[in-house]
Amino acid sequence: MDEDLPDSVKKCLDILEENVEILTNLEFDLDDEREDELVPNMELHNLYDMAEDVSTAAKIKRAESSFTRRQAEDSF
Repeated sequence: MDEDLPDSVKKCLDILEENVEILTNLEFDLDDEREDELVPNMELHNLYDMAEDVSTAAKIKRAESSFTRRQAEDSF
């Protein structure tokens, strides 16, 4: 019975990691849909600023996701 415990924990961690990744991907997809709204008659500098904001937001979201995933792995 004791020998099965590490295998069970490993399986649980694998399932958790897979689900965290799926949920993260869903979050990114939903955010991408919201960011795909077009605004007519924008100036070039506004488009540049918007592209920078989107890039920064994506980097932050990935960092948050990676941090959350590492915390989940460390807690087990």
